[in-house]
Amino acid sequence: MRISTSPQRSRMMSSIRGKNTWPERTLRSLLFAKGFRYRLHVRGLPGTPDLVFPKHKAVIFVHGCFWHRHEGCRYTTTPKANADFWKRKFQGNIDRDKRHTAMLRDRGWRVAVVWECSLKHSIEDTAQTVEEWLHGEESALVVGL
Repeated sequence: MRISTSPQRSRMMSSIRGKNTWPERTLRSLLFAKGFRYRLHVRGLPGTPDLVFPKHKAVIFVHGCFWHRHEGCRYTTTPKANADFWKRKFQGNIDRDKRHTAMLRDRGWRVAVVWECSLKHSIEDTAQTVEEWLHGEESALVVGL
């Protein structure tokens, strides 16, 4: 286990970005290869979805298991240092995600959440599931291990 000082940890955490992450880029390239066209990070929609498919009236959020608390996932760990801060931080993320999903559905959008772990372990299966969902009529989709 690697131990970092507070300034080192702070610098590492601040370098984590919310857009164009590896899981997001991976899913985008697979869907593009399947012929899907989309818009990225549309600010006018609640939660600024990672992928927006206007033709299908569908949005996709690619969630990191750690930050968005994928329940039961091995990547959903909790830092031991400053546990109260992290508990509040994670709960705020969960509440915000639920709020944004509800707002999108109220506006008539279909909402999918693709968890990072599904892309780490079964990329092709995940892309196939998303493709079928986009061509279908289901209002919601959650893909994760």
